[in-house]
Amino acid sequence: MTAAVDTKNTATRDYPAGDLRVGDADRDRALCELSEAFQTGRITADEFDQRSQQALAAQTGKELTALLADLPHDHARADAAAPCQARRKLAAWTVIGTSASAATSLAAVAVANALSHPARQHDDRQLAQAVLARMGLKVPLPPPPPVPGFDWVGTITPAAIAALLVVVIIAVLRVARTSQSQPCRSRR
Repeated sequence: MTAAVDTKNTATRDYPAGDLRVGDADRDRALCELSEAFQTGRITADEFDQRSQQALAAQTGKELTALLADLPHDHARADAAAPCQARRKLAAWTVIGTSASAATSLAAVAVANALSHPARQHDDRQLAQAVLARMGLKVPLPPPPPVPGFDWVGTITPAAIAALLVVVIIAVLRVARTSQSQPCRSRR
């Protein structure tokens, strides 16, 4: 390949020039270009794997442009990587936000159920009888319900679901972090 073509590809790809360091966004763009080249048959699966590993390890713009120097560059496809990453982030944050909201609500239900113990209801019944007696009213109160023990189902179930939602949040965060380094697939 001639130096003129290499310079042309370097200039049109907008990676940092020469030995300037690259960032994650630059590496991600390079992975998207490699993915497109693989999907169109310009490079083999082995080449894609090798070049992808090199792109993830690249430190400078020169290293990234060297990986892509023999591939044609299409601005429209390279620019399509940004919306793809944005959709991934939006999906991850939607799941995280919804799960966090539900986990908080369920944790509140669990705490409320834990604090509303039957012994407290018994005290309220005695207070009601005392107030009615002071007023000189003889209103028969319905028989008290049997005093059960602690409401395990009403407390533990929402707490367990809240804990599972926290696990979902952690899993989505891990997947989102690892998917940032994976190229976007085109929808054809």
